[in-house]
Amino acid sequence: MKLIWSYGKDTIKLVILFLLCTTIFYLGLTAMQSEYQNYHRYDPPEGKAIKVMNQEEQSFVDRFAIFLRLGE
Repeated sequence: MKLIWSYGKDTIKLVILFLLCTTIFYLGLTAMQSEYQNYHRYDPPEGKAIKVMNQEEQSFVDRFAIFLRLGE
């Protein structure tokens, strides 16, 4: 009987520890989400920003060769 009680007690401890860790993890994710919710990633650059990519007309063969070479 003591063996069953010991296993039951250890199981309850493990479940409580799991629930506690899960709750802490959830609260951490919620805090991070609320922190970055209003972060505007796609705002236009300010200051001395310059355009670094020049989009030129390229033939399909040239673009396909770049694709094969770079693996993009």
